[in-house]
Amino acid sequence: MNNQRERLGSRLGFIMLSAGCAIGCGNVWKFPWMTGQFGGGGFVLVYVLCLILLGLPSMTMEFAIGRASQASPVKMYDKLEKPGQKWHLHGYFALLGNIALMAFYTVVTGWMMYYFVKFLLGQSANLSFVGMITNPTVNVAYLLVAVVLGFGVLCFDLQGGLERVTKYLMAALFALMLVLAFHSATLSGAKEGLAFYLVPDFSKITGSVIVGAMNQAFFTLSIGIGSMAIFGSYIGKERTLMGESVNVIILDTFVAIMAGFIMFPACFTYGIEVNKGPSLLFDTMATVFNSMAGGRIWGTLFFLFMVFAAFSTELAVFENILACVRELTGLNRPKGCLVCGAGIFLLALTTALGYSVFHFQPFADGSAWLDFWDFIVSTNLLPLGALVFSVFCCYKIGWGWDKFLAEANAGKGLKVQNWMKPIFKYFVPVCVAALYIYGLFTFSW
Repeated sequence: MNNQRERLGSRLGFIMLSAGCAIGCGNVWKFPWMTGQFGGGGFVLVYVLCLILLGLPSMTMEFAIGRASQASPVKMYDKLEKPGQKWHLHGYFALLGNIALMAFYTVVTGWMMYYFVKFLLGQSANLSFVGMITNPTVNVAYLLVAVVLGFGVLCFDLQGGLERVTKYLMAALFALMLVLAFHSATLSGAKEGLAFYLVPDFSKITGSVIVGAMNQAFFTLSIGIGSMAIFGSYIGKERTLMGESVNVIILDTFVAIMAGFIMFPACFTYGIEVNKGPSLLFDTMATVFNSMAGGRIWGTLFFLFMVFAAFSTELAVFENILACVRELTGLNRPKGCLVCGAGIFLLALTTALGYSVFHFQPFADGSAWLDFWDFIVSTNLLPLGALVFSVFCCYKIGWGWDKFLAEANAGKGLKVQNWMKPIFKYFVPVCVAALYIYGLFTFSW
């Protein structure tokens, strides 16, 4: 493998790639149904606070570790830890987190493509979420397409493949979201839907809501498993990392909030339950589009935008996995893509066939492989990874505050100030640890 590290061609490419990794099914599939289940506006408020108070510091630290090390998650600690330390072990857990994420995320991406194709062909009248997830042929076929397309793009060099494709995907995504949000605002139930979505009911804010908001913030930003660190390793020191983190979080939050603007007015217009869980986007939005004038066109656009969102994250996480495997094995891009693609496809078959062939109920009634992989990633590896990054960056037993500060503040832009040190050093790790423990005790086992 060539020792010369690949670079992104522009700052815009870095922001779009990082935002693309953050923006995905977490924003437009998971965020709306979690908002519906956790009571609407109160959850949104806590979620935004988690993004600012926990997400922003964590993303800045992860970017800093990546840029300073110029390596993938499995090698980044080797460049920064002191002799004899074991921080590098977390790099392998980070790789595991990316793989576990793709074990279900690729299947969800396939679901998006399936619904897009059905609306495009005018075959949406009898669409059923349960019917889809229990059909082995549909799940395996679309999973294969998702994996092949993703790693096919990554066979090309970084600038010619991933950076170029993601720029176009993200631009199209933002345009589609604005059009669909404007359309939803004209529906008869828009006032009630937006009131549920934007007006907090403080009586519904419980410990479980706060834990859910934190986990969702880390999930949507892909923080804690090195997904942001890898893009930090591809950029120079022209811009400060806190400023770049703010840009990524603004774009990520914009998409999540827009998803709610699209869905909740439609749900209240057509009398659809907002707390249906993971099926909310599929069954309910299909019902909405099938009931409205021009529904085929709007449904095609909506699920096209969902495909864009899903692929933006899939491509970014695939790149992270690929970079780790290449650094461990020395494989070039095409061979690395073949190995990684085959491995992800085989592992994701557990989720693809989890509702039909590979029945597995890890937790409460109705849980399946998807819930198992999501538990590994969202409930455990993301918050614990953010905790590790915080301790490593802020304490002398790791990299240390001074070295982190110098790296984060290199370049032009918004800088980490000394008065922020207690937030990074104490507030973030204490809050994450406390909410993580509370979440385990209250988890629906």
